[in-house]
Amino acid sequence: MLHGPGDVVIEDRPVPQAGPGEVVVRIRSVGVCGSDTHYYDHGRIGSFVVEAPLVLGHEAAGEVAEVGPGVTRPAVGQRVSVEPGVPDMSCRQCLAGRYNLCPNMRFFATPPIDGAFAEYVVVHEAFAHPVPDSISDDAAALLEPLSVGVWACMKGHVTAGSRVLVTGAGPIGLVAVQTALAFGATEVIVSDVNPARLALARDLGATETVDARETSVADLDRPPEVLLECSGHPPAISEAIRALDRAGRAVLVGMGGDEVPLPLSVVQERELELTGTFRYANTWPTAIALVASGRVDLDRLVTGTFQLHQAEEALTAGRRDPQSVKVVIHPQTGQPTHTAS
Repeated sequence: MLHGPGDVVIEDRPVPQAGPGEVVVRIRSVGVCGSDTHYYDHGRIGSFVVEAPLVLGHEAAGEVAEVGPGVTRPAVGQRVSVEPGVPDMSCRQCLAGRYNLCPNMRFFATPPIDGAFAEYVVVHEAFAHPVPDSISDDAAALLEPLSVGVWACMKGHVTAGSRVLVTGAGPIGLVAVQTALAFGATEVIVSDVNPARLALARDLGATETVDARETSVADLDRPPEVLLECSGHPPAISEAIRALDRAGRAVLVGMGGDEVPLPLSVVQERELELTGTFRYANTWPTAIALVASGRVDLDRLVTGTFQLHQAEEALTAGRRDPQSVKVVIHPQTGQPTHTAS
């Protein structure tokens, strides 16, 4: 439970009960996201303020422990990945298929909705996605950030032969690299300031890496057609947009400042397309297929594992270790997690 900035405590609660159309999931693995760390540090993200004790964590997977009335799938014992946002399924955006834009979305670990740093959670049956045994518990949890990468590639129309620039080699940037390649991109260039993450990007298939401390992406031999901006760093955003080819597409994924300088003449003269992304919609089937087929390796991103009582250590792992990429929490203390078969 997060009670305020820097104040995390363990509390006992009754095991939640499944209502109609809901399932109880026994959490086996939950990833720590930058948003969790931001809430821990500041107690808020923009207009979302922690005003009452909040359970953090939205990258989760486990097994179904109970099903509520009317549930047709999944069954008790089924391993699932949890899609952490449940829309109202009746508003204009939902009916148009854009449920990620639902104004009444109930999203894990976004005040006042509790998240998954817990042993059990309740979720609507449609958002508990069955996963095969070839996907580990950790990878099943990280289908959530992979879905961000899938959605970004879909918004950028990444396809066979695409030349893609990914700025920022954090967890989202690294899944964006793998997703772009799986979508058919033949060139994927990654820019960052962390040599260890650039090395990992190369290991995961990046065709070129750029150390942003030494080289500008504007100096690439061939301009990219698609920008997947995952850093959220305003100067990096502006520079990367300037690097795009004519008729290029810029997908803004990373969360940085509320305002960034926009090279408007470049956007106009090259007829660039700019779009933001907000979470994802209908991405889990694709994400599951990419991991199950071996096209995306999520286990490679995990650099640390913690138990539930070590949540504070997990939340601060990144600031202690520059080699850290993604850490996960295993809430079921003493219980082994599932590894890929």
